Amino acid sequence: MSNAGRQKRQTLVGLGVLALGLGLGAGAYGIPSDAGYAGVGPNFLPWVVSAVLVLCGGWVIREARSGGFRGMEPPSGAEDGHWPGFVWVSAGLLLNALLITSVGFILSCTLCFTLAVRGLRTAEGRHDMSPRSWLVDIASGAAIAAPVYWMFTKLLAINLPGLTATGWI
Repeated sequence: MSNAGRQKRQTLVGLGVLALGLGLGAGAYGIPSDAGYAGVGPNFLPWVVSAVLVLCGGWVIREARSGGFRGMEPPSGAEDGHWPGFVWVSAGLLLNALLITSVGFILSCTLCFTLAVRGLRTAEGRHDMSPRSWLVDIASGAAIAAPVYWMFTKLLAINLPGLTATGWI
């Protein structure tokens, strides 16, 4: 790719970051600023993130327009994305969003983890579809999701969707 093409793409990335920051700022403008605990309101963090994104977007644009990113190593990996892996990970995320309110946090996040790991493994060229491999992934996902659920619901008193009304599953 030519240097001009690279600069154009880098500028587009900077413009995207800048637009994201401005959009977040517009959204933060609509959040009430009533001061709460510690004297800050609910709009404080969105304003901080918005300001940082605007600064970073401007910086990326300046770097791109003044010669491009310097000292950048050539990208590693394949020329094209690994579509089967992308499909596995996307299915995990979409099913998690679809099922979280009906099967609960733990089961939906376990499913998300299991499918995401499948996708990452296929991207590495490891296509182990044995039942043992599936069981290890499911157990690992549950071992991560369950403590996270319990920490949020029991320690922090933040309601996450559960499978039962007991708050433990």
